[in-house]
Amino acid sequence: MKFLFAASLIFLVSCDAFTPPTKSRLNSAQQMVNLDVVTSLRTEWVSAALCTNQTPRAADTCLQLGVQDGRIVTFVPRTIREIITSSLEKDGQLTVAQRRQLQQTQDRRNAGLVTFVDQRADDLCETPDDSIDVVVSLQSAEKMLENGLDWKKSIREAARVLKPGGRFLFVERTEVNGENYLEYVENLYSVSGETPDDGRPPIFEEVGYDDVDLVLTPHIAGVAIKSENAGLTAEQIAKRQAQREKERLADLSIEAYERGIKRRKKKKKTAKENSAATEQVTKK
Repeated sequence: MKFLFAASLIFLVSCDAFTPPTKSRLNSAQQMVNLDVVTSLRTEWVSAALCTNQTPRAADTCLQLGVQDGRIVTFVPRTIREIITSSLEKDGQLTVAQRRQLQQTQDRRNAGLVTFVDQRADDLCETPDDSIDVVVSLQSAEKMLENGLDWKKSIREAARVLKPGGRFLFVERTEVNGENYLEYVENLYSVSGETPDDGRPPIFEEVGYDDVDLVLTPHIAGVAIKSENAGLTAEQIAKRQAQREKERLADLSIEAYERGIKRRKKKKKTAKENSAATEQVTKK
């Protein structure tokens, strides 16, 4: 499936979910991801639209792969209660400027709490499995490559920390070091990066995407939803389904038993009332 971002952008113009980038902020973004002005501005708008409109209202936690500035605080809805950081640097540390921008943006927007975590974008060692609702990657893969980090591993780490049904939102170059970013997301079968021959489904069961138009450097924007059966073999999935069916039948049996008790009680009560009415008529 493909997403139409035009409607999202129109929506953003009429609300305060996105503040148009200032010249200094745009220059900063250009330098960080080494993009031309046209591509940088366009991907900025698309990133805002994607985060605002594809973050579920029920989501509480959001993690960004490779924080570069305070944009993520502005992009995600205020319904997000916690934003967790990760770094593009080898030491896993955020710079003083990045921390300051995040804190200032949080204070200005009165948004969710930013939790500063010292962890690399390709090694989310401080984040437990299946604990995050939304993971976001905005023009980070190329920067990881420049800094000696593994952009593929960052996707696998995103898959690991996402809850089943969680969303991976990304706006990245179509090709990173000659490899297609979208194809890697679509064909990820395990957090180790291997492709086991055991019938397991892809980790992301649904991947919606669209090419970012009006740019000089090709980019892709998309949403990947983590499967409920991520990481399970075909045999394990069959066992899970059998167990769920067994539990469903057990629930139906209990419900039928409870309905039977209610009917018997009602029947007994009705019989008692009829008996009392008959006795009164007899006495008269």
